[in-house]
Amino acid sequence: MPVQYLTADAVRVAEHATGDLLVNGTLMRRASTGVAQAVIGELKRTGGCYGRAVGLVIGAGNNGGDALYAGAILARRGVRCSAVLLVPGRAHEGGLAALLGAGGRVVDTLPESLDLVIDGVLGIGGTGPLRPAAADVFAQVTAPIVAVDLPSGVDADTGVVNEPSVRATITVTFGAYRNAHLLAAPRCGRIDLVDIGLPPTESAPDGLFRLTDAEVAALWPVPGPADDKYTQGVIGIVAGSARYPGAAILASGAAVSATSGMTRYVGSAADQVISHYPEVVAVNDLADAGKVQAWAVGPGMGTGDEALEILRTVLATDLPVLVDADGLTVLAENLDLVRDRQAPTLLTPHAGEFARLSGSAVGDDRPAAVRALATELGATVLLKGRITLVATPEGLVYGNDAGSSWAATAGAGDVLTGIAGSLLAAGLEPVVAGACAARVHALAARQASGGAPVGASALLAAVHPVIGELRGA
Repeated sequence: MPVQYLTADAVRVAEHATGDLLVNGTLMRRASTGVAQAVIGELKRTGGCYGRAVGLVIGAGNNGGDALYAGAILARRGVRCSAVLLVPGRAHEGGLAALLGAGGRVVDTLPESLDLVIDGVLGIGGTGPLRPAAADVFAQVTAPIVAVDLPSGVDADTGVVNEPSVRATITVTFGAYRNAHLLAAPRCGRIDLVDIGLPPTESAPDGLFRLTDAEVAALWPVPGPADDKYTQGVIGIVAGSARYPGAAILASGAAVSATSGMTRYVGSAADQVISHYPEVVAVNDLADAGKVQAWAVGPGMGTGDEALEILRTVLATDLPVLVDADGLTVLAENLDLVRDRQAPTLLTPHAGEFARLSGSAVGDDRPAAVRALATELGATVLLKGRITLVATPEGLVYGNDAGSSWAATAGAGDVLTGIAGSLLAAGLEPVVAGACAARVHALAARQASGGAPVGASALLAAVHPVIGELRGA
């Protein structure tokens, strides 16, 4: 099953559904034990627990209580725990008593030499940036930070990173992932999910999900004994030009690398595409393209009358169509071409193209924005970014954390077009094709970069081996 992410309200509903476990403090004890175990694991990784120094930054309410009880567990293991109470009169009573009883202490400022700091300031109910007192404390912290539930200053539902806010090395969360664990993944660090006994949550039709690598591997098209080049999906690529052939070569090459079907190319860069990929069937005119199972159009195709006519012709078919780049610019002025379309449609904008399509910037709430555009146009929308989001008209959203921004390079979007288009041709529904393509694209960028800048050609070269690794080949 895909990994599900919950809103703050959904988490509260799940917690209240536990009844006595919530009321009698069992959930908090389990949560604090999970935090303590994460800290112990990190301390052991760097030398052990006894005699180490851990700071606690404590806000009001249950988030601070989780941190205080975790501090008590650590203190009983011989860890020197020092807690700064940001709101002394509102610190969790039981947690504070436990910490002091175990030998922890309350201080006005954190000691200079600390091995680790626990962020227990704000939980899922927190909004906005760190208040000045908390910001001053964290401004002095140089040790790794373990955040309780969420890094303080990060919005639980939208993943908006307010400034100032905490950047965690590890985030320990409880029972279920929160939206921000995906949407603000770079700020959360490693995420440890602790089972505290929450009941299973039903999959919401308008929820936020992530495909695991194993699921991507299982969904990837594989030829069967009776398959041939046609039954595995024929993708038609319309991209680039003789003057600017790069998009044509990258998109066509990605399609060839992604599936075992057939790739047809249409455009004035036919000769250049064939010189790089002789297996591609390339022609200059759409009328000569031959039969395809899906179209991917737009990268480098131009935005003039000819481009509009191509887009109009392709969208008038009953085939799945992916529209990207120049195709989106043309579409933004002719939205009726897609609004009434019954066949599967996947639009793959970056933030600027999204604004042209929707008439406004993406804004802080990216899931809400991409859902709204998908619903308005009746098409699946893939919003590119470090955290790529793919939304259906019904409101379902799949997300992918690329783990880096190395794919933010010229031509990388053309590679994504070829991968996703080939998956559409193989029969995957648009949201699944987009989510799987985004994951492989991200992994290829990471592998190709090796921690250094990477170009789209290197990213493309990594697509085939990454798919093989995913599938365990």
